[in-house]
Amino acid sequence: MIELTKLNDSKITVNAEIIEVVEETPNTIITLTTGKKLIVRETREEVTNLVVAYKRAIYNTDL
Repeated sequence: MIELTKLNDSKITVNAEIIEVVEETPNTIITLTTGKKLIVRETREEVTNLVVAYKRAIYNTDL
């Protein structure tokens, strides 16, 4: 799970395993495998880094 910030500054925790697409348009939009879309303050690169850190912590490997 990764913690992200919605546009209204509220924090949300997202299951990193169900993130399908992350795009900047210029807002960062995350599409989940469920079809739900989330708009967050973090950049695409920040989201990517959070997911990589999460997976390293879970699987204890270098990605």
